Amino acid sequence: MNEEVFQGHFPGNPTFPGVMMIEALAQTGAIAILTLPEFKGKTVYLASIPKARFRKKVEPGDQIKLTVELEKFRGNVGMGKGTAYVNGKRVTTAELTFAIGD
Repeated sequence: MNEEVFQGHFPGNPTFPGVMMIEALAQTGAIAILTLPEFKGKTVYLASIPKARFRKKVEPGDQIKLTVELEKFRGNVGMGKGTAYVNGKRVTTAELTFAIGD
């Protein structure tokens, strides 16, 4: 267990921090938004997390697959749902709201 993210979270019971999982989903969503022609060259910010659920512990050695489905846009605000999987099972789900700036 060399990854610094596990150090101290939690002693004797290493767990990938939920805040890092949300960050990973947010970055995945931002990349997806930036692939859309109308947002090319823009900056994407995580504006809110209306709902998040952590279903299963993620441990050292687990490989995480991330998906974000962009659902709708209103002007420069986008909404989507992110899901993280380990071994094909959902471990985290989150509703994400993004603000797109210049």
